[in-house]
Amino acid sequence: MVETEPRSAIDYISLAISRVGMFLTAVIVAIMFYEVVMRYFFERPTLWVNEMSLWIGGFVYLLAALYVLQQRGHIRITLLYDVCPRWLQRIFDILSTIMIAIFGIMTIHGGFREAVQKYDRWETFGTAWDPPIPATMKPAILIISGLLVAQAIANLIADWNRPHVSEGAEDIGEEVRDSYLETVRDRHD
Repeated sequence: MVETEPRSAIDYISLAISRVGMFLTAVIVAIMFYEVVMRYFFERPTLWVNEMSLWIGGFVYLLAALYVLQQRGHIRITLLYDVCPRWLQRIFDILSTIMIAIFGIMTIHGGFREAVQKYDRWETFGTAWDPPIPATMKPAILIISGLLVAQAIANLIADWNRPHVSEGAEDIGEEVRDSYLETVRDRHD
């Protein structure tokens, strides 16, 4: 996959944050490997690896959402989107940005009080190791939701004047792609 070039300040922020997520995935693999070695070779299982992998995995999941949106890899009905003229694609882009904004704002609004409470009392997971997963994940969800809204708006602004492109056509064979693009051009002429 070829990464989309950053076009705005939020793109750079999203890419920097996503690099952390990519690194965290390697950390999960490393600690799981450590657990396997400790459990099966030394018969001394750890108390913390399972919760730590859940904790880190939660952050990776959140950060991946930001990366996918920055890369414009979010769900879109490309068959419909590709055959529409650019003015209609802009309407679809506006609608999707509004929906993302509504989701993000409602998530922040609905979860703010609970996130503050969990952070203030440093709520823990309630297991033997007892990490502060709720105290860190709840605020992280709100922060990432805000960044998702900012990224969606930045994408809309950055893509507004781009020419009509057929996004789904690069994943199929050359002959099929050429035939598909010819059909799309014929419909627009």
